[in-house]
Amino acid sequence: MGAIYVARSAKLGKWASDVGLSKHVYKIGCTDDDAKALVAQGWAGEDDWQLVKAVPADGLDEVRAIERIARREKLIEPRYYPRIRDTAGLFKVDPAHVENHILVARALAGEAERVAIKLKPADFAGYLLDIARR
Repeated sequence: MGAIYVARSAKLGKWASDVGLSKHVYKIGCTDDDAKALVAQGWAGEDDWQLVKAVPADGLDEVRAIERIARREKLIEPRYYPRIRDTAGLFKVDPAHVENHILVARALAGEAERVAIKLKPADFAGYLLDIARR
């Protein structure tokens, strides 16, 4: 059974921040193999990629997942940036979208807490996987 995964690289996030994208850059993909081993190979010339979260794909392929996420988040076009030329599935994620997603989920669950949200990479991954599977 395949898995859909979200990975991040701190070095790529720093580079993306330097070129004006955002430090919140995540890679999404699908694999039939071990996601952790695939992420360890790296992309975009960086070797510090970490698997943030992986869930069963449930019949979802990488192309459909990328299309679904691209409806809400900015897909980074690899043709415009030579450094990431062959890396598909990179997204610039807006932290405000993730925060709103968490607030709505809390409200629907009946947890109307007014606690400040401190976003972590797992929150970004949960958001991306949730909109990919809808």
